[in-house]
Amino acid sequence: MNRRERWLVSPWRRGVVAALAGALPVFAFPAPSLWWFAYVALVPWILLVRSAPTAKRAAYDGWLGGLGFMLAVHHWLLPSLHVFTLVIAALLGALWAPWGWLVRRFLGGVPSAGQIAAALVVLPSGWLMVELVRSWQGLGGPWGLLGSSQWQVDPALRLASVGGVWLLSFLVVTVNVAVAVLVSVRQARIPAVAGLVATAAATSAAWVWSPRPDVDGRVRIAVVQPGVIDGIASGEKRFAREESLTRTLAGQDVDLIVWGESSVGFDLADRPDLANRIAALSRLTGADVLVNVDARRSDRPGIYKSSVLVGPEGPTGDRYDKMRLVPFGEYVPARSVLGWATSVGKAAGEDRRQGTEQVVMNVGNGLRVGPMVCFESAFPDMSRHLAQDGAEVLLAQSSTSSFQKSWAPEQHASLAALRAAETGRSMVHATLTGVSAVYGPSGERVGSWLGTDAATTMVYEVPLARGVTPYVRFGDWPVHAALLVLAALCATEGARALRLRRPAPPPPVPPARTVHESPAHPGH
Repeated sequence: MNRRERWLVSPWRRGVVAALAGALPVFAFPAPSLWWFAYVALVPWILLVRSAPTAKRAAYDGWLGGLGFMLAVHHWLLPSLHVFTLVIAALLGALWAPWGWLVRRFLGGVPSAGQIAAALVVLPSGWLMVELVRSWQGLGGPWGLLGSSQWQVDPALRLASVGGVWLLSFLVVTVNVAVAVLVSVRQARIPAVAGLVATAAATSAAWVWSPRPDVDGRVRIAVVQPGVIDGIASGEKRFAREESLTRTLAGQDVDLIVWGESSVGFDLADRPDLANRIAALSRLTGADVLVNVDARRSDRPGIYKSSVLVGPEGPTGDRYDKMRLVPFGEYVPARSVLGWATSVGKAAGEDRRQGTEQVVMNVGNGLRVGPMVCFESAFPDMSRHLAQDGAEVLLAQSSTSSFQKSWAPEQHASLAALRAAETGRSMVHATLTGVSAVYGPSGERVGSWLGTDAATTMVYEVPLARGVTPYVRFGDWPVHAALLVLAALCATEGARALRLRRPAPPPPVPPARTVHESPAHPGH
């Protein structure tokens, strides 16, 4: 046992190292945005887990690494949820315990060429299952999927149009596994290099084969970002600033104006004066205005967050009620059990109500847009369904005003690049306080970002594209393939366990012999 191995004998020291190793991938996401680091960020974690003395210890290393990962990518929640952030990270980190077991199962000791080949498929599949489970809205949603770190890499965005962010996560984990084998198992370097070459060949073929979006026009969409407004009567003050900023768009020939999340803090049916003021802005600018109402509705009980389209005559009737709410931020799961979270942080005092279906809206000039609200832009299935329903432009109305000094605004804005590339549809990410951004149908940035220090408007020339990407057509096929891989693994491991448990046949009994060393002949 060398010095490093002796130092890691302590469960406490090993646990701390596992948590720190699991946290490393956070630097691949905004704001650092070291996209290349994602391809090696898992290597220290993998090397630690494969050296675990037992399968149980490997599962612990997986769990603690998962805790470190979740805490790192959600660290900006600490000022709002305080100690509860650690509780959530610990619970979700347990999803990586089976993945830790898999790492040791296939890479522990001196793995054979067959084990390495299997690891290059099984370990990325296991990682995808972790991402799939934690992507459920009730567990916090798909924030920090490993593949989303590639939001600014053109070849990766092309692959996203084939298999979504899931395919990118699979690719990133595969490369990490191969690199871990290269640096730790001298005898297995040839299979590891072969795996890297095969991965490169497959991804290159997908990159060449994937169709490019066919751009056939442009529309002018304006984003209104009022900036941070706090204090008494902040809702009225915010509306007044949004109104003032929108007036500056008169004469700029815009096709649509988008306000951010919670841009209107009053139900427009209860406040017809506000509805009339927005309609006046629509007449002045010659464009419909998409606002976001965060208020108790007058026609049904409860508080809703709703994208509401207002034209020159007032609300058009097009309305989308947010379907996927932020846990603790907009509702408290199992409030009777977890309601105490409101006493230790800024959890929602009252649960907001959910919408029931997605909506594609018709705005001026025949343009069809698909709105989403806040972290719904993190869910690839929502943008995919909007594209299938005929949306020509995707919209996300957001507000990260509670996290202005953190990495959250840039992380949120970057997600729109993935959604645009996956669907082949441009996406507008409009916020109250930044970062606002627009991306074209290949995920390329359009114009400049509006940062967290900006209170202004920006008009974007947004490309329109036709056609259907493979991801929109075939859906989450990498996830389905990963499920098949893990199902085959379970069947193989089950058969192996049965063989080991089956008792060996008794040895044959030799025939009896006489004193003269000849077989006995009973009866003679």
